[in-house]
Amino acid sequence: MYGLTFIFAFAVICSLIFGLILRFTSTREGSLQYVITALSFIGLFGGGFLSGGKRKERGWLIGGLTGLIYSFVVFLFQYLGYDRLFNAEQVIYHTCYTLIAMMGGILGVNIATNNSRRSA
Repeated sequence: MYGLTFIFAFAVICSLIFGLILRFTSTREGSLQYVITALSFIGLFGGGFLSGGKRKERGWLIGGLTGLIYSFVVFLFQYLGYDRLFNAEQVIYHTCYTLIAMMGGILGVNIATNNSRRSA
């Protein structure tokens, strides 16, 4: 739950910042596409990292579940709000999001476990 909270809070803050940039500058949305994608990956990695660090075991599983739940919530929002399914490009993105969250979970478990071993 901590990981999902982090991901959605990160997404809201980034959306607010980019919304203000798009509104008050002459920047176009297309020019920010790669920055937004990179920040999405950072947010999912951070969420997986936080989830894995809190759980301290099976980081790949808890990170993967974090990524899958995030993708499911986005899918529900898109399907129920806009009556659209994921297209092939979005399936690829959300698969990568889940894999990135898994990597974050693995790293979170390893760092949390190494820190607890040192303090013992």
